[in-house]
Amino acid sequence: MAPLITVLGSLNIDLVSYVSHHPLPGETMTSNSFAVSPGGKGANQAVACAKLSRSRDTSASASTSTHETAHIRMLGAVGADSYGSLLTSNLSSHGVDVSGVTSSPSLKTGIAIIVVDEPTGQNRIILSPEANHSLQPSDFAVLPAPKADLLIMQLEIPLPTVLAALRAARDASVPVLLNPAPAQPLPDDAYAGLAHLIVNETEAAVLGGVSEADLESESGLESVSKKFLDLGVQNVIVTLGGRGVFYMAAAGVKKGLVPAEKAKVVDTTAAGDTFVGQYALDVV
Repeated sequence: MAPLITVLGSLNIDLVSYVSHHPLPGETMTSNSFAVSPGGKGANQAVACAKLSRSRDTSASASTSTHETAHIRMLGAVGADSYGSLLTSNLSSHGVDVSGVTSSPSLKTGIAIIVVDEPTGQNRIILSPEANHSLQPSDFAVLPAPKADLLIMQLEIPLPTVLAALRAARDASVPVLLNPAPAQPLPDDAYAGLAHLIVNETEAAVLGGVSEADLESESGLESVSKKFLDLGVQNVIVTLGGRGVFYMAAAGVKKGLVPAEKAKVVDTTAAGDTFVGQYALDVV
């Protein structure tokens, strides 16, 4: 039976403007193009898991078919508006179970305003959480059935809710993959027993109490990763953009820097979420 991956996190609509350069303070500029698309770190990671979990058999001896290697379920909240409907419809179209996504007529769906610098593909994001912040710790004092084989979370929902779900997962022996983005300090006990911690350089610096400059060397990456391992994390992954990925497992037995393949960057939006999705499928 295929494993169940549950994603507890944000659902946002992305309002994306593509520009020739990021606007300067006080500058008004015209975008080259504009797009409205489903987003939110939680929803992005759920879709990534769902899409990447489907392998197609194209061998000559078999008729073309799709094999699902994992079931994906989304837990979150949207407003009872057109954006909320767009988000749940998009998740469903990719095979994600949305029965755990609540919809409230008194709330608005979360919005992310994204400006993409086309020459570099780099983005800047302003987030309005809205319905995402309606998720309460009491909602996840016990994780909803069925029991997941892996729980994925981020920090675009209230931190107390994330911490409550961490405790519930620990009590139920459910492994957790935490992607603490946007970065904010966490209490030490949040790391205890955490199966997988995936951070980028900014998040590693904020949570590890170091500067990003400290992470330019492999020894610096190893040092900050060891801090997380000492707090109880089993596997630490630091994504480094064009530099690749640094990883370190408990006791430091397995560690190393995996360089990234050279590629032309078009848009970095949701790149980290896609990485989380593939990593989750590899470890579940």
